[in-house]
Amino acid sequence: MSRETLGYVELEWTCPKCGSRNPGPQKTCGSCGAPQPDDVQFEQVQGKELVKDEAVEKQVEAGADIHCAFCGARNPADAVVCSQCGADIKEGARREKGRVVGAYKEGPVKKITCPNCGAENLETDLKCSVCGATQTRPETPIQTASPAAAAPQKKAASPGRPNWMVFGIVGLLILLCICAVASFAFLSSPQESQNAVVQDASWRTSIAVEALQPVTHQTWQDEVPLDAQLGRCQDKVHHVQDQQPAGARSNEVCGTPYVLDTGTGQGQVVQDCQYEVLLPYCDYTVNEWQQVDVLTQNGAGFSPAWPEPSLRAEQRLGEQSEEYVIVFETSDGQYTYRVSNFRDYQRFQLGSEWILNLNAFDQIVSVEPAR
Repeated sequence: MSRETLGYVELEWTCPKCGSRNPGPQKTCGSCGAPQPDDVQFEQVQGKELVKDEAVEKQVEAGADIHCAFCGARNPADAVVCSQCGADIKEGARREKGRVVGAYKEGPVKKITCPNCGAENLETDLKCSVCGATQTRPETPIQTASPAAAAPQKKAASPGRPNWMVFGIVGLLILLCICAVASFAFLSSPQESQNAVVQDASWRTSIAVEALQPVTHQTWQDEVPLDAQLGRCQDKVHHVQDQQPAGARSNEVCGTPYVLDTGTGQGQVVQDCQYEVLLPYCDYTVNEWQQVDVLTQNGAGFSPAWPEPSLRAEQRLGEQSEEYVIVFETSDGQYTYRVSNFRDYQRFQLGSEWILNLNAFDQIVSVEPAR
């Protein structure tokens, strides 16, 4: 997945000593003068302008700021000695970078109330425009319940306590399914036997006739058979990849922009993108063998015959099938039994005696010769 930089936005940090908010690039607190600690987290303010500035870009590319190992002062990445105590900066520790600050907050700047005088200020204002007091970072407001939400509600089950009612219902459903399968298997198995005599025997044979006919399919253009007639094509998404393809059409699909802490006080606004590669998806037509007719022949007795089709030059014989039907006579009426090959059919000579094994649905499950 490729990452695109949209620009940079100035972050801010809160002084742990006096609680004042300070611009991200500022290395000491503007209110009390305390140095920025190396573990302070940069934060984002909604409405900060997104900038594309070469100087900021160079600052970010140089790397995260370094905190002096002797006095703790923050120095830029390309510093050689500490700007405050003059110590060799090589002994210092770079700020961590790459932390996701959050989704990029664009849109109008929020208004906040001064905790000292109650005047309204923009969230980006670090000090009150009326009394000059430090503006604290606004906390996420606690949502109050609406009248509808305040109505008595059923007590929710304690997290971690098993819901035995749900387990009971699931268990009951499983038991019912098992019982249903077992009942069907029982009813489908032989339940009774009856003596029977073959009353009638008939056969039916069929042969399909096929002809070459045009058939339309769809596939990617590079998979169309060479002997096919190409039809209409349209671009479709073939696959998704991280890098922009060379020489192919594509759609860039990007996620929500978010802010990365660069360790310099500037936030890098980026978004992750992928590319939907578009390729032609086409209709094509080829000649294929298709069934155009079915010839059948019916008869009784034990000398089945097959249809004798008269084929044209562009036709051929297709699938062949045969079905044999035996009618049994019992004291309770007639039963029909079917077999699919002539060898089995020959056993059921007219007048021969058989035992029919019937299930609870009064269907023949199996047959056996009467002894």
